[in-house]
Amino acid sequence: MIAVNPMDSASVLAAFGALGVLAVIFAESGLLIVGFFLPGDTLLFPAGVLCAGGTGGPGLQLWQVLVCAAVGAVAGGQVGYLIGRHGGRALLARPSRRRLRDAAARAEELLARYGYGKALVIGRFVPVLRTVLHPVAGALGVPARAFTLWQTVGGVLWSQTLVLAGYTLGASVPHVDDYLLPLVALVVGLSLLPLLGEARRARRERREGRDSSR
Repeated sequence: MIAVNPMDSASVLAAFGALGVLAVIFAESGLLIVGFFLPGDTLLFPAGVLCAGGTGGPGLQLWQVLVCAAVGAVAGGQVGYLIGRHGGRALLARPSRRRLRDAAARAEELLARYGYGKALVIGRFVPVLRTVLHPVAGALGVPARAFTLWQTVGGVLWSQTLVLAGYTLGASVPHVDDYLLPLVALVVGLSLLPLLGEARRARRERREGRDSSR
């Protein structure tokens, strides 16, 4: 029996191939506590690289990964929305889950600042935020039709972009799959940039608020 670490993208891809992509992206796109700890960006990009090199796990072909990534992202987003519609607000407000509450607050602010469409597309590209954004949208009563449209656009755009970026790199650079760990580290760093930018903006607004109250 193969030991599989669901937080390790290489382990998931080696054991389950494209079906592993579907399962992990589905969970990360809306299952709250479970999705918090799963790879998303760091699964899709290496999957694309491995498709180009032909060294992936069972059934790891580009078209399969693209389809499974899109289905997992969209279906997970819809399930997350339903979780929010049926008790998500109470779950997100649990005092023992501070990190979850903080992420939910950022998701709510994003929806208020940019509106449904832009927020649901942008939020897909921000780690942690994309896991709570869909339940928060359900809890806030975002109209189902608007939610479904824009979360589908965001989910497909995010998933396909990362897989194809990995595939393009894998097809262009010989033996690039030998350097998957540094590549994953680079993807993690890049995916954290939106969070760092959001943190800087929040600190600046708090500082401006203190200055104006003097």
